[in-house]
Amino acid sequence: MKFTRLDATVLTFCFAFLYIPILILIVYSFNDSRLVTVWGGFSLRWYRDMWSNQGLMDAAWITARVGVLSATIGTVLGTLAALAMTRFQRFRGRLLFSGMIYAPLVMPEVITGLSLLLLFVSIGVDRGFWTVVIAHTTFTMCYVAIVVQSRLVVFDRSLEEAALDLGCPPVKTFFVITLPLILPAVISGWMLAFTLSLDDLVIASFTTGPGATTLPIKIYSQVRLGVTPEINAISSILVGIVTLGVIATSLMAKSRELQRQRDERAAFRAVG
Repeated sequence: MKFTRLDATVLTFCFAFLYIPILILIVYSFNDSRLVTVWGGFSLRWYRDMWSNQGLMDAAWITARVGVLSATIGTVLGTLAALAMTRFQRFRGRLLFSGMIYAPLVMPEVITGLSLLLLFVSIGVDRGFWTVVIAHTTFTMCYVAIVVQSRLVVFDRSLEEAALDLGCPPVKTFFVITLPLILPAVISGWMLAFTLSLDDLVIASFTTGPGATTLPIKIYSQVRLGVTPEINAISSILVGIVTLGVIATSLMAKSRELQRQRDERAAFRAVG
């Protein structure tokens, strides 16, 4: 299919609609004026003031801890779920199991947050840091499962079978053969889970408690009273962190793919 000028125009408009507001936010984070809509010259004062804002720093630290913990736990559980879906084609409850994996992807966040809130209240769990971690793990693991499953579907199982034939135990085969080969997908799933945790506002607002205010909740509570340059500064830092993470993941995946191609060429030369 030919790429027409209309296609280019539509794509340009869509990308501009998505990214120009982000670029404006980043530019105005260097604004010297306290008024976010009036340019007063270039300055780094709001980045300095941001570090002295204890409320923002505490919320950022809580968000980072929640993101790392929920992404790590979600990656482990999501990888196990992907293995179950790809390696065990038929088992009792497979349809229910797959439905439970896909449901959080399409379920409104309000429903998920309210359901978790009712669960924590009914079992008498005080809402706080760990309830947010549990809540984020429940929906981030589903994204990890989808990403890892897409890699396992095209995985060459003859490599595992060769290792098993040579006497390698199944658990060791997974850690020595399978995991290194699917590692780019696992890392991508972790990065996606971490980003989703950083971005979440709705579910966290239902499951958080005193002393566990995440950064999106903090920003939202301040934005209702008016956008401040400090919000622009910390938002720009978040954009930079996510961008660096995406670039690092892409470079890592590309490096592993090049290494795999070199190993294949070396193997062909050895056979020849």
